[in-house]
Amino acid sequence: MSDDTVVMTDSGPVRGSVTHTEPTDTEPTATIRSWKGVRYAAPPVGDLRWRAPQPPTPWTEPADATRFGAAAPQPTLPFFDLGDGVTLDEDCLFLNIWAADTDTDTPRPVMVWVHGGAYVLGAASQPMYDGTSLAASGEVIVVTVNYRLGALGFLDLTSFDAADHRFESNLALRDVIAALRWVRENIAAFGGDPGQVTLFGESAGGGMVTTLMTVPAAEGLFHRAIAQSSPATSVYDSTRARGIAEKFLENIEVSPDALTDLLSIPADRIAQVGNALFDATPKSSPGTLAFAPVVDRDLVPDYPVTAFRDHRAHPVPLMIGTNKDEAALFRLMRSPLIPITRDSIRSMFAQIARERPDLPLPTEEVVLEAYADVRAKGRGEAMARDIGFRMPTVWLADGHSQIAPVFLYRFDWATTILRLFRIGATHATELPYVFGTLTSGWKDITFKLGGRATGEAVSRRMQRRWIGFAVSGTPDGLDGDPAWPSYGDDRATLVIDSTDDVVVDLDRAIRSAWGDEVLSFT
Repeated sequence: MSDDTVVMTDSGPVRGSVTHTEPTDTEPTATIRSWKGVRYAAPPVGDLRWRAPQPPTPWTEPADATRFGAAAPQPTLPFFDLGDGVTLDEDCLFLNIWAADTDTDTPRPVMVWVHGGAYVLGAASQPMYDGTSLAASGEVIVVTVNYRLGALGFLDLTSFDAADHRFESNLALRDVIAALRWVRENIAAFGGDPGQVTLFGESAGGGMVTTLMTVPAAEGLFHRAIAQSSPATSVYDSTRARGIAEKFLENIEVSPDALTDLLSIPADRIAQVGNALFDATPKSSPGTLAFAPVVDRDLVPDYPVTAFRDHRAHPVPLMIGTNKDEAALFRLMRSPLIPITRDSIRSMFAQIARERPDLPLPTEEVVLEAYADVRAKGRGEAMARDIGFRMPTVWLADGHSQIAPVFLYRFDWATTILRLFRIGATHATELPYVFGTLTSGWKDITFKLGGRATGEAVSRRMQRRWIGFAVSGTPDGLDGDPAWPSYGDDRATLVIDSTDDVVVDLDRAIRSAWGDEVLSFT
C-alpha cells in the first residue's frame, strides 16, 4: 500500500493497493493499482429502501479501498464464491477499479462490468471477475459494479403507491445508472476516459446491458456495449410485476395498505421471502422469473426487444453473443429457470398463447424440424437454449445492425472434461476466458483432462477482441486471427473455439423454425 494510490473522488479520497502480475511467456510483469469497495451511492437502507440511489455522504480522510465491499443479500450457495471475506449486507452499492501503470498519461477507455446471477445472485467481488488480467494490457481501466438483487432490487411496489410515490421501480437498473454517472464524474482521476466507456455484462448482467441500451436516462453514459448471453426477452410488464408484488406481500404478511411496514423488516427476511418466490415462480410459470427489469413506462419505456426491432435503442456499437450449450448448466443443476422438458416447453408456449392470442406461434412440428440432427433426449435442451438466449440475441442483432455496428458471436470452446460431463460450452463458461481467470481453485475441474494450453490461447484471443472493441469499436484479434466482420445481410457470426472461424448465417435453420416474430412473455 502506498500513498500514491490515494485518489480524490467527488465524495472524498480513497486509498487503494498495488500488486504485480506474474510474468508469462507472452506478457511481462505489470504493476496494477486497484481500488475495491469504493462507495458510489449512499446505503440504500431505512427510508432509502426501494428508492433510487442517492449520492453518498462526503468524507475527508482517505477511505480504505483495499477490500471489497459487502454483496447484496442473496441465497448462500456452497459452490458460489463471492470473494474472500465478503459479507452480505443491504448496504452494498460499491464498485471496484483496476488500472495498470503505463508510460503515458493519455486517458484510457473504460470497461464497466455488470455481473450475472439470474437477478438474485452474484457480486462484483467474485474471483472470476478480477480485473487484473484485462487491465494488465495497459489499454483499459476495468470497473466492476455491485447492485441490489432480488426483491430489494427488482420488486415493483409502485402500483400500490400511486399517490405517495414512496416506492420506485427498477432499482437495480437505477443502481447501474448511478454507477455509470460516478464513472463519468470520477474515472479520469484513475486514468480513465469518461468519453470512452464500454458497458459489458453476462446473463442477468447482459440483460441489464441490453435493457439500459433502451433507457433514456442511460443515454450518453456508455459508448459501446457487450452483451453476453442476455435473456433479452425476460422483461415484463407492470401487470405481471404487480402479481409478483401481491404474492410477495402475502408471503411476508404485509398489507398493501401498510407498505411502509416493509421498511422496518430486516433485509435478510426480505431476501428470504424473495428467494422463496424466485424458486416458486418458474415452477408454476415455466420460462419466467420472479425478478427482472419491468416496463414501468417511467425508467423503462418499452420492451427492450421491441425498441431494438424498431431501431430505438441507443445507437452505440454492440458486441453480442451466446454459448453453444447454454441450457446444459440448467439441466445439470436441475434448475426450473429454463424449461428443458418437452412438457415444460409446451406449457410455456401455452402461456404465451394465452397472454398474446394475436401472436402467430410456430408449430411444434416446424420447430422440431430444426433439431432433427439433435438426439431425441437433447432436443428440449436445444430448444430451451434458443428460445431463452440465442433467438433473442439474433432478434436484437437484426434490429440494431440497422443503426449501429453489431458483432455477433457464439462461444463453442469446451475442454475434454466439460464435454465428457455433457456440459460443453454451457452458460457462463466463457467468463474465465474473458477475464483471464482460468483457474478458480483446486476444486476446479475444467482442465483436469487437459486443454490448458489451448484454453490460455482462447483467453488471449478473446481478451484481445474484447479490449480491441472497447478501445476502437473494432474487435480485432491477434495476428493471424480472422477479421470479425460486422453483422449485416450475410449475418456473419464469429464462432469461438480452439480457433476462431467466421460463419455466414450460422442460425439459418433456427431462424426459419422460430420465425421473425419475437416470442416472449408480457
